[in-house]
Amino acid sequence: MRKSLFTFALISVTALSGCLDNDAERAVAGGLAGALVADATGGSAAVGALGGAAVGALCDDARICN
Repeated sequence: MRKSLFTFALISVTALSGCLDNDAERAVAGGLAGALVADATGGSAAVGALGGAAVGALCDDARICN
């Protein structure tokens, strides 16, 4: 059950990633993805969310996304 929920969430975030236009939207998506990955791998969901949000917000500045 947990693996299928993680897979569904990952596919959903990936599918919607092309629709993200600004830093705030990318930070929210990154935070959700970071929390899901951290929780699924046994880490702290809060730390994963903070890291994912930071990467999401800064990815365009690093020319990784749009």
